Amino acid sequence: MDKLLKVAIDASIEAGKAIMDIFENGDFGVEKKADNSPLTLADKAAHNIIEKCLLTTDLPILSEEGKHEDFEIRKGWNKLWIVDPLDGTKEFVKKTGEFTVNIALIENNYPVLGVVFVPATGVLYYGGTASSSYKVQLNDDWRVTDIKKLDIGNTQKLPLGKSGDVFRIVASVSHLSKETEEFTEILKDEYGKTDFMSVGSSIKICKVAEGSADVYPRLGPTMEWDTAAGQAVAEGAGMKFINWKTQARFDYNRQELLNAWFVVAGEKVSEEQLLMLISKSNF
Repeated sequence: MDKLLKVAIDASIEAGKAIMDIFENGDFGVEKKADNSPLTLADKAAHNIIEKCLLTTDLPILSEEGKHEDFEIRKGWNKLWIVDPLDGTKEFVKKTGEFTVNIALIENNYPVLGVVFVPATGVLYYGGTASSSYKVQLNDDWRVTDIKKLDIGNTQKLPLGKSGDVFRIVASVSHLSKETEEFTEILKDEYGKTDFMSVGSSIKICKVAEGSADVYPRLGPTMEWDTAAGQAVAEGAGMKFINWKTQARFDYNRQELLNAWFVVAGEKVSEEQLLMLISKSNF
């Protein structure tokens, strides 16, 4: 597992370097995909770098920008990588800095390891159910040598500590649905003093994992590659990642790659409370 983690971290950092080169150059080469979402030179460059790195592990890869094999082939993959080379492309184009590289290792349909890298800040999140999760402020050279010694920068185990009295809700900056707004009001009624923040990409999941947010409801469309790495990090930190429809833990490498709605909840929200609030919404 350490070897696979090292490969994933190296891949995310190399992809991050390519992304920032294009970001600083300013020529994004923006195209529109079939679903009208943006595709940039950075998405393509990051995909190519990550794919080259991960192929050395001899595990299949399901990447947003790669070939999506038919389910009849994928259902035989007991172990695979799920990758979003550049999550938050809209934020990348807007130059907000709230975009990430996401690499997850899936085993028997569940994420066991995840790496989320924020290239604009040099912050790396990694971990999963097989161990614990960590937040690292990488050193200036972004060089990783020995994972076990954690000599890759300022490393903190997640969650980071007590979150205080205010109940903090994080939601999408670019995809805030009417249902999410309504569920936010239910949370405010339940928890009283609340704070609301809008953040881009999988950083939202990591905010819950680190304890700087208490809940992230996503009552709108996402894809498997948008959430797999973040889920691994969140669950490695002891957080809950619940499928809104089934009220069970999120699974992956499904026939339908479009995710159901979900809620990521931290220490302040028990699973019992979360399921009660979901049922209370009547969506």
